Amino acid sequence: MSKFYKNLKNSKSPYIIAEIGSNHNGKTYLAKKLILSAKKAGADCVKFQSWSVDTIFSKKKYDDNYFFNDDYRNRKDTNLKKIVKKYSFSEKQLLSMSNFCKKINIDFATTPFSLSELNFLKKKLKPKFIKVASMDLNNHPFLKQIGKKKLPILLSTGLSTIKEINEALKILYKTGSKEIILLHCISKYPTPPKETNLNALISLKQKFRLPIGFSDHTLGTLAPSIASCLGAKVIEKHFTLSKKMKGWDHKVSAEPLELKRIIDETKLVHKYLGKKIFKRPESKKIIQEFRRSAIANRDLKIGDQISMSDITFKRPGTGISPDKIYKYVGKKIKKNIKNDTVIKKNFF
Repeated sequence: MSKFYKNLKNSKSPYIIAEIGSNHNGKTYLAKKLILSAKKAGADCVKFQSWSVDTIFSKKKYDDNYFFNDDYRNRKDTNLKKIVKKYSFSEKQLLSMSNFCKKINIDFATTPFSLSELNFLKKKLKPKFIKVASMDLNNHPFLKQIGKKKLPILLSTGLSTIKEINEALKILYKTGSKEIILLHCISKYPTPPKETNLNALISLKQKFRLPIGFSDHTLGTLAPSIASCLGAKVIEKHFTLSKKMKGWDHKVSAEPLELKRIIDETKLVHKYLGKKIFKRPESKKIIQEFRRSAIANRDLKIGDQISMSDITFKRPGTGISPDKIYKYVGKKIKKNIKNDTVIKKNFF
C-alpha cells in the first residue's frame, strides 16, 4: 500500500484539493498565484487539468461552437476553439507547475484527458495519485490504461449509476489497481442543495468498501463540512482568486477566504466529532461546580432522624448527591447541621 493511500485512509481530517482546473486562464503567473494562495489557505494539493484543443472536443463540438452556459455561437469576439486553446496548459507549463509545487511543498496533481496526457503525467509529472474525471468513469479503454500506471486513483462518480461505478471498479481491479477513492460528485455547475445528496457518501462507502470523498460543485462552504462529517477522506473544491474573472469555472469556485474556511472547518469538524465512545471529559472540579448536593432546609440537631422534608438540593455538588440521598433518609445525624448547609456522608 502506498504511503499516500495509507495516510489518507487513516487520516481524521480530509485531504483538501484546491481544483485550479483551467482557472489559470492559460497564464503561468496566474497559476503560480493560485498555488501560493492555496498553500497559504492550508490546502494539501492543487490540481490542474491536462487537455488541449485536440483532446477535449471533437470537430463537431467546435463546429457547433457551444459549451455549457457559454454560448459562443452568439459571440463575435471569439469562438470555442480559441477559448480552449487560450485556457489550456502545455506539457511544459504543467511540468513547471509541478516543480513549483515541489519547491513550496504542496502536492501537485492533474486530470489527464487522453492517453498521451496520462503517459506524460506518469513519466514526467509523477503525482501521488491520478484523478479520473466523472466523464471518464465509463471510458473503459482509458480506465485500463490508468489502472496500469499503478498509482492511487481518485474516481469521480458524477453522471454515473451504481452499475456503471461497479463496472469501472471491476476494470480497475483487473489491472491490479486496488488503491481507489470514490468521490461523490454531481456534474452540475453549480449544484443546488436539494440535488447535492451528501448521504450518497454513506451509500458509496457501505456498498463498495472503499474510502470516500466529495468533489464539490456547490456554492459556499457548508457542503464540504457536512461531507467531512459523513466520512469524506478527500474534499475537492474549485478554486479561484476571484469569482469575477472570465473563464469556465470561476463563478462556481471558492475564493481564498472561502477555501481557508472550508479547510479550517473540515478539520474542526473532526475535533467536534471526537471518538465513537461515550466518555465524560469534565474534571471532578467542574462536576462539583455544576451538580447539586443535599442541602439542609432547616437547622438540624444531633440525633434528629433526617427526612426528605428536611432536605433540598442546590449547588455545589460536594456533598451527598441527589441519586444517593435515599441511603441516608431515616438515619440519625451525628452532628448539628445549620440551615442551608451542604450535607455530607460523615454527618451520619
